[in-house]
Amino acid sequence: MSGALTLRLGPEGPRLLRGPDLPVAALMIGRSPQAAADLLPRLFNLCPMAQATAVRLALDLPLPDPAELAAEIAREHRQKLTLLWPRLLDLPAADPGPLPAPADLTGWVARQPLFSALARLFPPGTAVAGLPAVTPETMFAPVPCDNSPAARRQDHPTLAAAARLWGRGPLWRALGRLADLAPPPPPVRLACGTAVVPAARGSYAVRARVEEDRVTTFARMTPTDHLIAPGGVLERSLATLPADRGRLVPILLALLDPCVPVTVEESAHA
Repeated sequence: MSGALTLRLGPEGPRLLRGPDLPVAALMIGRSPQAAADLLPRLFNLCPMAQATAVRLALDLPLPDPAELAAEIAREHRQKLTLLWPRLLDLPAADPGPLPAPADLTGWVARQPLFSALARLFPPGTAVAGLPAVTPETMFAPVPCDNSPAARRQDHPTLAAAARLWGRGPLWRALGRLADLAPPPPPVRLACGTAVVPAARGSYAVRARVEEDRVTTFARMTPTDHLIAPGGVLERSLATLPADRGRLVPILLALLDPCVPVTVEESAHA
């Protein structure tokens, strides 16, 4: 995963510059499985339960309480929906309540300050990215995919209705956070040893090999890796912003929620 991002907004269009990858594998290789499992969640202060579950599942160690992982996901979703995103849009903090039925969606959006603001700022077709949802089998595949809570819940009837009405843009993604307050899917470990675990931003994957009680190979894939990949959700969302995109970029970045710092540079003619 890249340690930092720079987004340049110029007359030629947005350009995403990725910093050097963090040396996570180098820090894991050579350690005992227990030491590696203890270290990884301490390296990153976001989604520690998801990261701990993924690395421990990949290394065949006892897992944390799944209730703690579910609580971590729900806590972050509620913080975004009720506090952080309303504050970003100068709206009062408010709990939107449960996700509406598909037939009630447009009226419900119109009555909800956060969601009506997103519908106004990002009308149909704006900041959309129609990519296939990631699966456990495609976590490490070198193809663009959508690794987000909304993609995880894409088959929910209300999410499907939102995608038809507005496209897979910011409103759909915010609704996805609301849908994702349901119990998360269980972690899985594939036959190849890859562990895939749900998290607040999407899914984490860890692939590791142990020989003589030492980690000999280690790879990690995060929601941010998929988000910022060439041709990924961030690039496609930026490409479908209007000409006055500068005012919308901070809001879009907050909604897409990369877990690395992003510096936005805007030229005088952007």
